Order: sequence, then C-alpha cells, then structure tokens
Amino acid sequence: MKIEFDRKDDAIYVYFNNQPVVYTKKLDDMRYIDYSEDNSPIGVELLCVSNGVNIDDLPNKAEIERALGDRGIKVFA
Repeated sequence: MKIEFDRKDDAIYVYFNNQPVVYTKKLDDMRYIDYSEDNSPIGVELLCVSNGVNIDDLPNKAEIERALGDRGIKVFA
C-alpha cells in the first residue's frame, strides 16, 4: 500500500496496487474508490482530510485507518 498526501489540496490517495483504473465509484463528495477491470479496488481518494475521514464502506479499512492515524488525521467509523 502506498499513500500520497497532498497537504495543499487537503487530499490523500491510497494505492492498493498498480493496476489501471477502469472506473470510479463515488461514495460521497469526499470519498472515491477506483476499481480495476476485474472489479477489485485499486485505490481510494479522500478529500478534505483535515476535517477527519469517514472510513465506512471503504475497502481495507484497518490499513487505511492505521495509515491516516500515522499522519495525524482523525478517522470516523
């Protein structure tokens, strides 16, 4: 798992693997999940992270929660 944190845009992208993105599912205005051709999640985009992040409905929740906590970002479940 790889994480890119863009402080200027207040966004985080969590990569699960390097497969190409085939489609994106919008959970709400601040959470998006990218999927591969075989419908497996390949990444998650999280916006406005300084306000905290809702991890409900996200794949790999435990790993995301740990990674966000390591960066001082509040997590809501």
